[in-house]
Amino acid sequence: MDKETLKSLLITPNTTVKEAIQRLNETARKILFVVDGDEKLIGTLTDGDIRRGIISGLQLSTSSASVMKHKFIGLSNKTPGIQQEARRLMQEYLIEYIPIQDERGIIIDVIQWVDYLADENTLRVTPAVSHDNPVVIMAGGKGTRLDPFTKILPKPLIPLGDKPIIENIMDRFYANGFSRFILIVNYKKEMIKAYFSDKSLPYSITFVEENEFYGTAGGMYLLKDMIKLPFIVTNCDTILEGSYDDFYQWHCDHKNIMTIVGSHKEIVVPYGVLCMNNGFLDKIDEKPKLDIFINTGTYLFEPEVFDFIQDKTHLDMDKLIHELKKNLAEQVGVYPHWGGWYDIGQWDEYRKSLKALSNV
Repeated sequence: MDKETLKSLLITPNTTVKEAIQRLNETARKILFVVDGDEKLIGTLTDGDIRRGIISGLQLSTSSASVMKHKFIGLSNKTPGIQQEARRLMQEYLIEYIPIQDERGIIIDVIQWVDYLADENTLRVTPAVSHDNPVVIMAGGKGTRLDPFTKILPKPLIPLGDKPIIENIMDRFYANGFSRFILIVNYKKEMIKAYFSDKSLPYSITFVEENEFYGTAGGMYLLKDMIKLPFIVTNCDTILEGSYDDFYQWHCDHKNIMTIVGSHKEIVVPYGVLCMNNGFLDKIDEKPKLDIFINTGTYLFEPEVFDFIQDKTHLDMDKLIHELKKNLAEQVGVYPHWGGWYDIGQWDEYRKSLKALSNV
């Protein structure tokens, strides 16, 4: 690993969790290395460590020292056959990075599993996985927020680059090992079906037609006899970056009936906020930044969810979440996500998303 890349992966114990998240996004890696004032390696911090901390109530302003791992697997630069030993450790412990330290404990290099991809015996710590689990795309709405465009085209077929939104969404899922898609269609459904009838795609598409508008969740009842595995539901106007396989594994590991993918957003309040104490001014917080996790419109469900949806009944997703929370509070989880998330369902966001994705 070159020195500049290594430097970008180093943080101090005082680095906030929010700053660590930003660094993970910038480096496009899943790990950071925590060093002390003498640049000695004292711990590691992964996206999984942060995610577990957040669902336990960790504040993003907290220092990384509160969630970093003090015990880690590393090697000395004096280790005989260091490349072979790193390879062995990666295979044994299913890890992707091995830090290398000198005699003073200073991190001087990192061996990555991708370094071995050119070898004839390719190391695959995280192999590409093929999932049989279906991805349900809610593609039946009228898309009124995108009027007047959606008076001509259904929202799923609005272009994003050289492909419509919905095909961009499916391509991303396919790249993550998901190849079975179910499209719930209604508004201008014949146009959507006609578009895909002329396409040769590497994944399967099944169309399920709503006879009426059953809301953002009600149409799922039509799938009751079709789905026997955990499944993903997503809107047809959002692009979510990141590892979809990670979303799925998180859902399974936590044994949820429903997992909501929540994306981190920093909201700037454009005013001076008055902080009061017993009616007296405590301080004025000028244009504070709020860290929140918002609903991305991507969900993972167990088939048992169909027991909470009635046939031919209008039901929006927020009502379904409320019902599940009321009956199975400990099985409704959130996957904290801090990669890119693009809401293409309204014009301002569509333009921003188009610009952002063109630079990816």
